[in-house]
Amino acid sequence: MLSNEARSLDDPVFPIDTPEHAGELSEKIWGASLAQARNSQVYANGLLWYYRDFIDAFVISLSYFLDVESRRILEYPPAQTIMDYTKLLLLNQQLALRALKSSISTVGQYYIPRYHEITDSWLNTAFSRDGRDIAELFTERERLMEKVVYEYPEAIRNIRSEYGFHFDQAGYRKAGETDRFLLYQVLPSHGDVSVRQDAKPMIIIPPFVLGTNILAFLPGENKSFVHAFANKGIPTYIRIAKNIWTIPAFQVMTGEDDARDTRYFAEIVKKSHGKPITLCGYCQGGFTSLCGLLSGELDDLADTLITCVSPMDGTRSPGLSSFLQSLPPRFNDLAYGTKTLPNGNKVGDGKLMGWVYKLRAINDEFPLISFYRDMVMLSTNGRPREKFNKTALAINYWLSYERTDLPLEITTMSFRSYNIPITSDGTLPVRLFDRKLNLRRMQEKGYRWLICYGERDDLVEKESALAPQDFIDVEVTGFPKGHLAIATSWSNPKSEFSLDKRFGENNVRGPVLFQLEIDQS
Repeated sequence: MLSNEARSLDDPVFPIDTPEHAGELSEKIWGASLAQARNSQVYANGLLWYYRDFIDAFVISLSYFLDVESRRILEYPPAQTIMDYTKLLLLNQQLALRALKSSISTVGQYYIPRYHEITDSWLNTAFSRDGRDIAELFTERERLMEKVVYEYPEAIRNIRSEYGFHFDQAGYRKAGETDRFLLYQVLPSHGDVSVRQDAKPMIIIPPFVLGTNILAFLPGENKSFVHAFANKGIPTYIRIAKNIWTIPAFQVMTGEDDARDTRYFAEIVKKSHGKPITLCGYCQGGFTSLCGLLSGELDDLADTLITCVSPMDGTRSPGLSSFLQSLPPRFNDLAYGTKTLPNGNKVGDGKLMGWVYKLRAINDEFPLISFYRDMVMLSTNGRPREKFNKTALAINYWLSYERTDLPLEITTMSFRSYNIPITSDGTLPVRLFDRKLNLRRMQEKGYRWLICYGERDDLVEKESALAPQDFIDVEVTGFPKGHLAIATSWSNPKSEFSLDKRFGENNVRGPVLFQLEIDQS
């Protein structure tokens, strides 16, 4: 063997030139192997955790399907059953292929750019070069996997103390109650702001499926839809649904009950502030608010409506509507998503409805894709980040723990709106108090209406949210991003598209500014 002095300075360093180097290399390779073995175990646990909800929803869906079909299969001719089952099988195959294709693409996009890291680390190890060696690389990957699989879910659970409403704490005042709902006033969270008692008040109607807490996303971070109004001194109230699993009156609630309870709360609020209220509905809450106004139950109590990312005509939704239409008509039935509670009452299964949305967007929502997306989010240049983003934690808390069941009659209203279009004269596909609900009544009664939508909303696409424009004049404000951005990113007063600003090419106004300015007009 040539001595070090005999080598040219331009010659490469031999990988193994001394027993000490050989031992060091062996130790690093052994350490990398152990790290990789541990990493593989954590990876497997992570996959099981990410697939858990998806598989649970599949099992629930299958149980409903078998239960309904065991009673209905004899009602259809055998040839029709064979045709329907074949179409359903083909649809499932298409979904599986889309999930497989997206999964392969996602895994490739994650690992291919990282191959050079492995090559560099091997060379660094073999030739004793500066930089990460193979043991360090695999230890970092093990650390990242532990962060994604173990620490991240724990941090998601822990964000609950900062996320959503905490009515047992200061900042809220109970203002009313019915058998189905509670009414709370949301007080300003900024110490230098007080409620203007003579200002125009508003009642916010949350969505049913998404839950209430999404509208008080992270108040401590100035990301809260309800506090965006309250912190401007606006008398801000929110209607809170009682626990559907323990309150029979809520389980069997009808659209008429919803309108009557809203009327009762509107009477309380109008009496307290001396002005007609603004109804502000988020997602499905916007649709039920519109139905209540069109029914006439809120006449002389409300004169303004704000709807945010609310589905007004689901048949215009390119994604979900086409997905529902791809189902054989036999299976496009609420019976396949209805849960029977121990007391015999039937409700819409919220977990299953959330799963249907994931199936529609399976290219982005398949568990393996979400797993790798989180790995990318929680790392920088392949190294694990030290801190978690609170916004990501709160969104994941909402996704994991906020889904709830729905009263069956309310579910039916939404189901009809996604299967039956608004008629050419502006009549909705639902009725309340046996009355037709026609959009033109909004104009006849002089209601002011602001529709807010998300430009990239793939849950309530803007075609669905903007359907009323075809029948009456309404004010429209488009926000960047998707379904939750209005309640999260843009609720921050310092954001570019804050709810209390004008923005965009058309100088449109956010809902907080809309509320403030109509109070002054």
